[in-house]
Amino acid sequence: MNSAVPRPIGAPGHMGVDYEARVDFDRLRRYRVERAKAALEASECGAFLLFDFYNIRYTTQTWIGGALGDKMIRYCLLTRDREPILWDFGSAVRHHKLYSNWLPEENWRPGFLGFRGAVAPDAGLMRDAVTEIKALLVEAGVADAPVGIDIVEPPFLFELQRQGLTVADAQQHMLDARVIKSADEIMLLNQAAAMVDGVYQDIVDVLKPGIRENEIVALANKRLYELGSDQVEAVNAISGERCNPHPHNFTDRIIRPGDQAFFDIIHSFNGYRTCYYRTFGVGSATQIQRDAYMQAREWMDGAIAAIKPGVSTDVVAKTLPKATDFGFENELAAFGLQFAHGLGLGLHERPIISRLNSLEHPVELKVGMVFAMETYFPATDGVSAARIEEEVVVTEHGTEILTKFPAQELFVANEY
Repeated sequence: MNSAVPRPIGAPGHMGVDYEARVDFDRLRRYRVERAKAALEASECGAFLLFDFYNIRYTTQTWIGGALGDKMIRYCLLTRDREPILWDFGSAVRHHKLYSNWLPEENWRPGFLGFRGAVAPDAGLMRDAVTEIKALLVEAGVADAPVGIDIVEPPFLFELQRQGLTVADAQQHMLDARVIKSADEIMLLNQAAAMVDGVYQDIVDVLKPGIRENEIVALANKRLYELGSDQVEAVNAISGERCNPHPHNFTDRIIRPGDQAFFDIIHSFNGYRTCYYRTFGVGSATQIQRDAYMQAREWMDGAIAAIKPGVSTDVVAKTLPKATDFGFENELAAFGLQFAHGLGLGLHERPIISRLNSLEHPVELKVGMVFAMETYFPATDGVSAARIEEEVVVTEHGTEILTKFPAQELFVANEY
């Protein structure tokens, strides 16, 4: 075997086994909390107080149902020389004490702040929570230093200030911590992508005239959960005249012969997400549709070819078309169609690569960054459009693509 040839990133089965090295979850937990603590150490903050669901998972290695993800009731305190403390919802605390033994029992605490105002702030829940947090900061000797917050409800922010605490931004530091993925994180991202590879085969098998967009969405959800997904965040299904302009949703439209149709599958496996577009012809494709696809593919290939460790993101952004090249008046109006976004526990992490932000504020690409590169091109028939997305890992030898379903040419499903 030629040891100079790099091995592809693995996407093994989901079970833990004794005969293969797969994801090491203890190593993953250590890596994440060490990165978070290093980010805190490098900041001006005495502690981070985290409400962002993904930052909480990154630091405490916990997860509860996605329905609570936007309710702003779970929060975590991270200090330099102590283990994270998590205030969680109801009986989840007892569950953590039984099954999440990487933190001391006393670090799992019940907490509730009011479901984004459903319990009014004057009930005192926020006041009592801040009083408890401030006592912990005093005990740690950091009450006089700024407290880093990632996201926050205004009444909670006002209560922090009322009790004499200075607030700083922790989100920038946490996103910096999360930007470089470990081998375990990359394997989980690859496993998540492999699940979508299979779902696209399922979609191709049924993508025929008469099926509705929402039926494709239902099929994708069902198959992903059967394959082991822990959250299907969204499935976009767009067909026919809905392709241009891109609406970023799905409807009950009946798919018709000769439609161009594209889909985006966003889900997570063990928290690690996909963002994975593919475009298909339904039964047949016109030359105009194929031409649009090849233009989107050309832009995709040009961007990927520019990605290397040490390259700055403005170099990659310059390979992408200007907004005016595909019918938009400016980069803000076109944002989200020709760009890249980091992937990890969150759908949109660093780096964000686009003409909107990268030309003036470039960042250096580094080994271990993972992001989804997206291109789009509207066809000259006025209704069709091509949408392609590849998930890219920056490696020592360049890039590796995690998204494997065929996309070099327009895939015609169930061709006549």
